[in-house]
Amino acid sequence: MFKKILFASTGSPPCDAAANVSFDMAQKYNATLKVLHVYGFPSRGYSPFVVDVRTGDTENGQSDYEDWVKEELKNTYDKFLKNTNPIELETRVGVPHTEILRTARKEGCDLIVMGAHTRNDDVGATRYRGVVGRTMQKVARHARCPVLIVARPCQTCFWYFSSIIFATDFSKAAHSAFLFAYKVARELGSKLHIVHAVDIASIQVGREEHQTTIEEKVKQAHKRIEKDYLSQMKDFDNYTVDVWEGIPYVEILKFARERSGDLIVMAHHTREIDPEQAELGSTVEQVVLRAGCPVVSVNHPDNVAKLAPIEDAVEAEAL
Repeated sequence: MFKKILFASTGSPPCDAAANVSFDMAQKYNATLKVLHVYGFPSRGYSPFVVDVRTGDTENGQSDYEDWVKEELKNTYDKFLKNTNPIELETRVGVPHTEILRTARKEGCDLIVMGAHTRNDDVGATRYRGVVGRTMQKVARHARCPVLIVARPCQTCFWYFSSIIFATDFSKAAHSAFLFAYKVARELGSKLHIVHAVDIASIQVGREEHQTTIEEKVKQAHKRIEKDYLSQMKDFDNYTVDVWEGIPYVEILKFARERSGDLIVMAHHTREIDPEQAELGSTVEQVVLRAGCPVVSVNHPDNVAKLAPIEDAVEAEAL
């Protein structure tokens, strides 16, 4: 399923949940796992001094500091290293999102795993839920492969992954997200739950829609799911289809809890623009920060096709 996984770690507690998922997935799927920690960036030009991204302190990058950082990383993940297939630990100086993206391309990774934040805030805090980390934003925008974001410990991840939620808004970007969700579900024998949330948030600003209008939108959504997704799944029948109404991210989170989802798959954005320019959509951002399970953000279709069997290549190109 997953052959090469890149775990982008800060080596700090906010990444612990992502670490659990990364190491467990590597073991379960017998995947190659690379742990990358970009510990600092040059203080200026070709200076030998670097600014540690965690402490903000300026250190001599040409001394034993890097060896110390790597040793600390080994100690942090010691319990995983003893029980997981051989992995590669790498520490590096540079701009974090640039180095993560460069490594993913160089290694041909088909999945990047990272935390939603580097702050030590409680995940339930209002400030924490307000905005995702800048590094994660930039990686999710430019990554050529899906990005698995883990904001908190996963309470339902027992088999990685048995119940997959694909939340669609019918945008062009959602086609790549569907392809990823479908391929993973088919390969792993997982249950695939396809859901669309009809947005009635306009009620909050006094533009309440008539119930018949909402019902018509629900009906049209079912038709779109049949046309855009079910027609692509051939003989795969381990799925459900639901259309809910409400504020999209709220309904997606409620749906995931009800179906005991252990993975939510969504498009990175909804606007029909160049993926390289797209910001993380507000709906997926809120789902990422509040979900009780990992969330996959799919932006580019490039590496999604690698998960498909050879006979499905034409289908991948069509999407």
